[in-house]
Amino acid sequence: MLKILEGSRAIAETIRNIKPGVISCYPITPQTHIVEDLAKLKADGEGNFEYIRAESEFAALSMLIGAAATGVRTYTATSSQGLLLMTEVLYNAAGLRLPIVMTDANRAVSAPINIHNDQQDAVTMRDAGWIMLYGETNQEVCDLHVLAYKVAEQALIPVMVNLDGFILTHVVEPVDIPEPEKIKKYLPDWKPTEKLDVKNPLTFGAFATPAHYFEIRQELHDDLAASKKLIAREMLAFKKVFNRKLSLAEYY
Repeated sequence: MLKILEGSRAIAETIRNIKPGVISCYPITPQTHIVEDLAKLKADGEGNFEYIRAESEFAALSMLIGAAATGVRTYTATSSQGLLLMTEVLYNAAGLRLPIVMTDANRAVSAPINIHNDQQDAVTMRDAGWIMLYGETNQEVCDLHVLAYKVAEQALIPVMVNLDGFILTHVVEPVDIPEPEKIKKYLPDWKPTEKLDVKNPLTFGAFATPAHYFEIRQELHDDLAASKKLIAREMLAFKKVFNRKLSLAEYY
C-alpha cells in the first residue's frame, strides 16, 4: 500500500507486517521514532507481538538472544552509542548463529556530541559477524527489512539494516509498505531445526577450546562470504513477489 510517511513510521509498519514474535528496544536518537511507533501500534491493537521496553541497548539485544534461541522471530533497533553498547552481545548473536534482524539509524559517535548522520557506528561493528544491508531511500530500507529476515533465517546469521539517521529516519517520502499477504508469500514462518525447548534440552554457546573456537569462527566467516550469492538469489525472488528491484549495491 502506497503511503506518504516518515521513514521511521514506514519501517515500523513494515516490521508490524512481518509479524515478529518479540520486539525489544531502547530509544536513542535518531532511531527513537521507530520504536515509539511500534509501541503505539502495539498499544492500539495493531501489532501482534510481544513488546519489551529494555533498560539499555545491551539488555534489548540480550533479550532477543533468548527469544531467538527458542525459535521466535525477533527485532530491535538502535543507533550510534547504542550500537556500541551492544558490542559484546553483537558478537554473541553472530556466534550463536541467531537470525536476529536489527535496524541501525546511522549516527556519529561522540565525542564531540553529534546526533546527526555518520556511519562510524556500523563500520566499527563491521567484523562482529553480522550481514549489513544499506538502503538509499526509505522504500529500499523497508524492502531490505523483508529481505533481511529471509536471508538471516536461511544463513543463520543476524542482519543489520542500515539507513542514514535524520536524512531518512525523519524525512517524509512515498513508500509502498510491503503488505502482509505478499510478505507471507515471500517469507514463510521460521521453523528452526534446533531451538531451546525444556522437553528437548540443548546447549547453546558451549565452551570452546582454541582449536574449536577458530574452526567455528572460520565457519561463520565462510558463511558470511557465501551469503552474497544467497542475497543475490533472494533479491531476484523478492522482485518476483513485490515487483520491485533490489541491488547488491545495498550489501556490505
